[in-house]
Amino acid sequence: MLTSYSQYCPTHTLRYLCGPGSLFAMSRMKVLEPLVEGRATPEGTERFRRRFARNQPDNFYRALVDGAIVSSLGLGTYLGECEDAEDARYTATATAALEKGVNILDTAINYRCQRSERAIGEALRTMISGGDIMREEVVVCTKGGYIPLERTPPATKEGYRGFLHSEYYGPGVMGPDDVVSGGHCLAPRYLDDQIERSRKNLGLAFIDVYYLHNPEQQLDVLPRPEFLDVMRAAFSALERQVRRGVIGNYGCATWNGFRVPPESRNHLSLQELVSVAHEVAGGEHHFKVIQLPVNLAMTEAVRVPTQSVGSDRVPLLEAAHRLGISVVGSATLMQSQLTRSLPQQLHSTFPGFTSDARRAIAFAQSLPLTAALVGMKSVSHLEENLERPENS
Repeated sequence: MLTSYSQYCPTHTLRYLCGPGSLFAMSRMKVLEPLVEGRATPEGTERFRRRFARNQPDNFYRALVDGAIVSSLGLGTYLGECEDAEDARYTATATAALEKGVNILDTAINYRCQRSERAIGEALRTMISGGDIMREEVVVCTKGGYIPLERTPPATKEGYRGFLHSEYYGPGVMGPDDVVSGGHCLAPRYLDDQIERSRKNLGLAFIDVYYLHNPEQQLDVLPRPEFLDVMRAAFSALERQVRRGVIGNYGCATWNGFRVPPESRNHLSLQELVSVAHEVAGGEHHFKVIQLPVNLAMTEAVRVPTQSVGSDRVPLLEAAHRLGISVVGSATLMQSQLTRSLPQQLHSTFPGFTSDARRAIAFAQSLPLTAALVGMKSVSHLEENLERPENS
């Protein structure tokens, strides 16, 4: 059982789960709107690439393992205040990103009390209804695992307990024993519920990539055999959603799991997870994409052999290549810490750029990542981050 408000809403989670507004107002409004049909396809994303390729460097567009083509710079939506003005900034930036050739959008249901999903959805629906893009041209990714609040956090731990009971425990979506680490759950019925909420938030009938959000959080509490049982049940739930026609591929979006050595309690073995997917759905499984931090300060995916594939110990990116898994890099600018005062050596390593932010992005784009995510909520930052080198 959870015993303190800090456990219900730990600082690293609560920071992105807050904001003003009335409970359920936005979600109820979304129910009344028809969901936009369609999904990203290889043909649609290739059409998007052709439309913008002449304005981008070579290899700016790359393929996911399912054949969809995405920009190597993706829009992230993690940070920010939970307020209407911030929503408007994200919507404007997402709109500009789509207009300038970025076609992979990443969010999560818990980001900013569900506001980030809704802001991205607003941009997509407006662009699609206006004929500026087609649904088939854009890869939309979201995540589930952390319990999302509805626009505003309860003022007390008693309020949070009441929220959990009214939204989740009472309806039987999950039970208290399903929740770990102050607000994390991967129970199948909970994932089904979260996928429906995300579809309504986004206003989309189909989610192209659905990640289990930081599944290594479960290892804070569970022994590894029980953790694998949880993952097996979660993968089974996600395969059912694939068959139902509401998600495309699924994977794990992680923080520490793939970066720490096997001896660590929170280690995630990519080969083990692929094996679980095979157990659940055979060779036609849809566990196809993972996400982890990759940046100038967090290079474990490139240089540290945290993964075993067969008898070999290899870095994560090599393991993913051997296992046929696409990798998306997060924290590309490490929450703005890599936007200034980078070593002079990087100016010559990545010549032609006028900002350290762009050099840090170029580092990530130089790796065998499908895309590097950057949180952007201003059009000027988007334009800076899309800067072409002067010698290109």
